[in-house]
Amino acid sequence: MEFDVNQLSVHEIYLRMVQLITPRPIAWVSTRSQDGIDNLAPFSFFSGVGANPPTLCFAPANNNHGEPKDTLRNIQQTGQFIVNVVSPDLAAVMHRSGDPEPPEVSEFEQCGVEAIDGVQVNVPRVVQAQAAMECTLHSVVQLGTGPGGANLVIGNVVYFHCDDDCLQQPAMQNVARVGRKQYGMVDEPFSM
Repeated sequence: MEFDVNQLSVHEIYLRMVQLITPRPIAWVSTRSQDGIDNLAPFSFFSGVGANPPTLCFAPANNNHGEPKDTLRNIQQTGQFIVNVVSPDLAAVMHRSGDPEPPEVSEFEQCGVEAIDGVQVNVPRVVQAQAAMECTLHSVVQLGTGPGGANLVIGNVVYFHCDDDCLQQPAMQNVARVGRKQYGMVDEPFSM
């Protein structure tokens, strides 16, 4: 099959991308609004960028009204966020935290996720997460506009949280998106 991007809707383009770019690790991003409301949401367009300085990026899309979602708005206002790593035991609650909620609702409370304050940023992290990265905002690049318009958030990692067990493994058992609503793990790593 062949597809001309100019002949596809945003939804059709999204479907092609999530089918072709797999597996995609999940950035389970926690933020805090200027009003002190904690937010937690998953993003599967996520990657590390480099180690000097330690940098990562993820891409939150605009909501159905073409406006920034709570995560992006909070990061733009405060300049801080935490990326929590999703292990298999957290997959269901991570998925549920992606449901749309009004800005005054904390997904931590709504989904029953235990929070603990960050060390170097004024943002909570997921207590149950095997690892998390505290970040300060480097920049936001607006790539698109309107509903589904992409925004690239680039963050500098300023603090790592890692369970002792996760550092003893050759690769963490992170949950990744492998389709639109399908998840999986890399459970057979190999060396070359």
